[in-house]
Amino acid sequence: MAGDRDTADRYFEPQVETMPREELRARQEERILELVEYAYANSGFYRELWDEHGVRPADIRSLEDFRARVPFITKDMVRAHRARTGDPFGGLLCVPTEELTSVSSSSGTTGDPEFFAEIWQDAPPLVTAQVRDLWELGLRPGDRVLSPPGTFRNLMDPGYQALGAVVIEVDTWMGKMHEVVEALRTYRPAYLQMMYPQMVELEHLAEKTDLREAFSSLKGASCAGQPLSRKMRRRIHDDWGIDVYEYTSAADTGTAWECREHDGFHLWEDTVFAECVEVTQDGWRDVPDGDLGELVATDLDNRAAPLIRYRSEDLVRLSRDTCGCGRTHARMWVAGRRGDETLVQGRSVVLRDIWQAVEDQPETVAGVFQIVRDRREVDELRLRVGYDPALTGDVDALAGRLAEAVRTRTGVKPVLEMRTEEDLLKTMTSVAKFPRVVKS
Repeated sequence: MAGDRDTADRYFEPQVETMPREELRARQEERILELVEYAYANSGFYRELWDEHGVRPADIRSLEDFRARVPFITKDMVRAHRARTGDPFGGLLCVPTEELTSVSSSSGTTGDPEFFAEIWQDAPPLVTAQVRDLWELGLRPGDRVLSPPGTFRNLMDPGYQALGAVVIEVDTWMGKMHEVVEALRTYRPAYLQMMYPQMVELEHLAEKTDLREAFSSLKGASCAGQPLSRKMRRRIHDDWGIDVYEYTSAADTGTAWECREHDGFHLWEDTVFAECVEVTQDGWRDVPDGDLGELVATDLDNRAAPLIRYRSEDLVRLSRDTCGCGRTHARMWVAGRRGDETLVQGRSVVLRDIWQAVEDQPETVAGVFQIVRDRREVDELRLRVGYDPALTGDVDALAGRLAEAVRTRTGVKPVLEMRTEEDLLKTMTSVAKFPRVVKS
């Protein structure tokens, strides 16, 4: 909670993190007006799109003009431009390639990976504002961090090093968590970065080793890739003694982290202009704070290949109220992705309801499951669920309980395929995320 440490020591950049909202909005407007001119002059994608919509930089003189005139973009639009032109950056690149210091990619969970052009000395992607989140977690100069080698969206190491932390590289991928535990005991780090599948693997290690002792040096750990279930999160905190901080994507413009309040993900609004909207065939409308809408994001700190009014497909609730931690930047709560809703004979089924039914069973508390479908509208709800064999006696009896729990939550009786958690996690096609909706 906010009072558990001296709040004067909570902020890495206090003037920015607690900036009054009117000052923050003025800064966003100034940056966006510069961005519109810059993107039109340097990006083939934006110049072509805006010309089609009759948009000229001279027409954009305020945030209101920007939101009224500049069209949304989607991942499919960028992919289509890439397929048509052969440009690997989909026409977004605004600088000569020789100015780039690296090129990384997205995880590719929902389609072909997206390429991210990066200029590290200007604004290192992801880690620019993430240093504030690491500071909030408690990381300080001289602390050791256990970091996995990066295979997408580049390394976090520059962020740790910006804080003066000592980076220890350890392979934390599937099947390696026993080695991670030994590294924790050897190096006694203050921080550990993980993804959702590693947390599931630790559940099994907990039966054989004292994880509370192994994790005792940690000030905190982070987890991304998928939301942690309520029960798993309680176990991580109560049984293993870890204060875990989840983080998520800020619509590919960076990341959004929990603070010590664990009450929503902070969007650093000096780096991203966030909108929450409902898009219809006839147009769009703003969604009031607290209501569910789609996150639309604009890069404010990306000179290489900025995303401008980018529809994320993430369904979120936004709040611009000051957080209990004292930060004034908006927070968001993620409900899921627009494309994950499944219609079973016309009845809407969302991941959240299935998740609650699955995690309520002791044998499937980790929440490892998938919807199997080849289209959004289906005749039957096919579910693939992973169970812990150490806790499971009669798999058929478990399947019966699960089917009834899902029916109670959703109104639809599922067709279940039961797999061990380990077996199901091996089907991952992304290095970071366990896909919740699959075709087969």
